[in-house]
Amino acid sequence: MIRKNATLLIATALCVACSTGNKKPVETPRDQLVHRLFTYAQNGQIAYGHQDDLAYGHAWKVEDWENDPLERSDVKATAGKYPMVLGFDLGGIELGNDKNLDGVPFGLMRKAAQKHVERGGIVTFSWHPRNPLTGGDAWDVSSDQVVKAVLPEGELAPEFRVWLQRAADFVESLGDVAVIFRPWHENTGSWFWWGEKLCSAREYQELFRFTWLYFVKERGLTNVLWCYSPGGDAGPERSMDRYPGDEFVDILAVDSYEFVGSGSVEEARVRYQEELKGALTFLTAAGTEHEKLIALSETGLEGLVDPKWWTETLYPAIKDYPISYVLTWRNAHDKPGHFYAPWEGFEGAPDFKEFSELETIVFLD
Repeated sequence: MIRKNATLLIATALCVACSTGNKKPVETPRDQLVHRLFTYAQNGQIAYGHQDDLAYGHAWKVEDWENDPLERSDVKATAGKYPMVLGFDLGGIELGNDKNLDGVPFGLMRKAAQKHVERGGIVTFSWHPRNPLTGGDAWDVSSDQVVKAVLPEGELAPEFRVWLQRAADFVESLGDVAVIFRPWHENTGSWFWWGEKLCSAREYQELFRFTWLYFVKERGLTNVLWCYSPGGDAGPERSMDRYPGDEFVDILAVDSYEFVGSGSVEEARVRYQEELKGALTFLTAAGTEHEKLIALSETGLEGLVDPKWWTETLYPAIKDYPISYVLTWRNAHDKPGHFYAPWEGFEGAPDFKEFSELETIVFLD
């Protein structure tokens, strides 16, 4: 009932957004993607996504991307299908690097994104840019003046515009491929230089709008869906306190992970499901009020220490909410315990296979 009521209320606005409200055909790749994501939610379906899936996996990585067909995938090896949503990160593009912060060449990323969309998939990008004030990484929170410094009136505004230019250049190079872009995520935490304790709500909103205005108004990029993605434990007031405004957002989402720590798997499951219940209930209400698509933009359990995580933890927590997609994080090729999807030979793979066969979960055949 939660899913049905929310999708009915959002329907009119989204139909207008995808040019179906007045019986016009869905025309642009961006319109088509909006329509597609809404259709998933309307039909009670959730698209499954995985970060960096075609670039590397558990104990393997693409070495010669120019000649590689990019067909290898931990998800496909265990589920028999590709993830519908493929995630990548642009961290490092701002410096003009050839590879991102996890060592993925941007050339590979471009090729994989285009190939995945040709296969019928969806692509989403996050961005972990370096700290422009200190020179540290995105997690360098040693100064609370960074956001202020990069805004249009700030001392680093010219340099930051170059960073935006490089990110926009990459998105533009994708051609007609429509993408979901999720900048300045997890802003209600304080582990990134744009986080809650590192800038005011107004400064954060200006940062998001500055990014949008550069991409959309200055560069004229029309192939981007914009995703606003605070932390899942923030609650309604803190999450929307920094909301940049309806004009600048297409998708409302949250990031929420399960952590076992020193407790039991059962205790971790309860905590995670309770957090998701609160986050997705809020997200459904906010999506209805603001007439936006909603998503679970990052989630997972590192190492999948719960053998039934997919069917007994994740699925029960998300099945009743009109989220258009859910994305689990990456399988690092150089860190054996850092994986969020099963891989060939992993003992928990059968549960993932069962999850992939659910009628309401969408993979890419």
